[in-house]
Amino acid sequence: MSERPNVRVAFVGLGNMGAQMSVRLLDAGYDVVGYDPSDTARRSFVDAGGTQATTAAGAIRGSEFVILMLPNSRVVELVLGDPDVVDALGPQTTVIDMSSSEPVSTVDLARAVSKTGAVLIDAPVSGGVAGAKAGTLTIMAGGRDDAVAQVRDLLAPLGTLTHVGDTGAGHALKSVNNLMAAVGLLVTSEGVAIGRRFGIDPALMVSMINKSSGQNAATDQKFPRYVLPETYDSGFALALMLKDMRIATGLAGALGVPAPLGNRAVEVWASAADDLGPEADQTEIARWTFDNASTRATP
Repeated sequence: MSERPNVRVAFVGLGNMGAQMSVRLLDAGYDVVGYDPSDTARRSFVDAGGTQATTAAGAIRGSEFVILMLPNSRVVELVLGDPDVVDALGPQTTVIDMSSSEPVSTVDLARAVSKTGAVLIDAPVSGGVAGAKAGTLTIMAGGRDDAVAQVRDLLAPLGTLTHVGDTGAGHALKSVNNLMAAVGLLVTSEGVAIGRRFGIDPALMVSMINKSSGQNAATDQKFPRYVLPETYDSGFALALMLKDMRIATGLAGALGVPAPLGNRAVEVWASAADDLGPEADQTEIARWTFDNASTRATP
């Protein structure tokens, strides 16, 4: 274990991803103070060896680095807009928003945070709960060169960091990545539904596609791990995937970039979200697709 006794890290957001990421930082020797509104999440963090705070400001005060792993930009805005949090930030503080947030909001928040003397960078991740647990996340960082360089060692236990551009670029890239992943998962679900209707074994289909040109993240990982075993427990909510898709298509609209496939995919995922409810896992889009296919009469 590397010892870094002089570095205190505030970790705000101890959900599915944050719980794993914060523990990896603890294991790397950092002094991590965690906060989450959930008592259960905070207790689990303490059981893992962390120190809990009862407020976000309490975790942030005195911390050199502040990592945010929150559901969306609105929650990030609420946390960073809290007067107690603003008071807790200072010129030695680097705020790292690792949530999947809206790029425009990130730029505005970075400007607001800078008034306290602190700096904000965005560093969203890809790799899911499994990647968070293993420390193999892909980290897409946006912000000033010096600020990104300053967090490289800190984030190394979590995965591989790449500086992708100015403030907000990480969140822009993450949203595009998730739009592409969502389209891949949806079309894979539709393709497997077609093959099932024709009588082809789904596991055989996925195995063959993984040796062919249709291979993608859904066939390689999500179907074998979560869909074919019918566990549907990837740890990433369908509603959060839909949120990220909307960020990407909204950004496309703002930039004047046509995204007809992306927009249609958002419509389909929104229908699934309405039917499946807010607690559904992203991989349940496959079950929803299969169920819809089974209600159609065979031609």
